[in-house]
Amino acid sequence: MEDQQWLITQLEELLKKSHDYKQKALLQATINLIIEQEERKEQLQGELDGRLWNPGNWGS
Repeated sequence: MEDQQWLITQLEELLKKSHDYKQKALLQATINLIIEQEERKEQLQGELDGRLWNPGNWGS
């Protein structure tokens, strides 16, 4: 998460400095994508943990 936060901070700085609409849109979309990927990663990790610690699957 620390690497993603650094990247988001860098992109936000570029976003503040940009005066081009298309570039701003691309930078904002990239930030949104990084945030969404991190959320999905956390959800999948939680799902995997839940499946691994399900006592019903231990005997299989």
